[in-house]
Amino acid sequence: MKNNTTNILFCGTGGQGVLKAAEVTGWAAIFAGFHAKKSEVHGMAQRGGSVESHVRFGKEVFSPLIPKGEVNFLVAFHSGEEERLKTFLAPDGKSLLEFLLLAHKKGGDPRYWNTYVLGALAAHLSIPQECWIEALEHEFKTKNLADNKRVFLEGWKEVKL
Repeated sequence: MKNNTTNILFCGTGGQGVLKAAEVTGWAAIFAGFHAKKSEVHGMAQRGGSVESHVRFGKEVFSPLIPKGEVNFLVAFHSGEEERLKTFLAPDGKSLLEFLLLAHKKGGDPRYWNTYVLGALAAHLSIPQECWIEALEHEFKTKNLADNKRVFLEGWKEVKL
């Protein structure tokens, strides 16, 4: 993590929750006392096109865009998008595609697969769990909040085992 800044690149296609996951992550970082910046690229999202969102947090962050080769965590909600953007990974960066594939394998409601992957991401970061829960509450308010919390914690536990 260059200059103590954590760089996360979310990617997928329209309707998969890329922007919502980035928003939750940004809020979690802010609630934990970090400086955070976020940027979005929508493309043709309404037609299932590419969507990506850059999230950066740390002591001090100057730009929302992550330079190529500096992504610490690549969070893909579509395997084709992970393939397209994997060159953004830092040499020691990590793709979380395995957790998306695990969510698919476990089945359940596909609307929550991204929340499961978000929980796995959270378990890799230095943001306390209570800040993530506060961010989920902030973003989902009452809409499917209980289910999102439950699935988020399942993803978190998958990494912490």
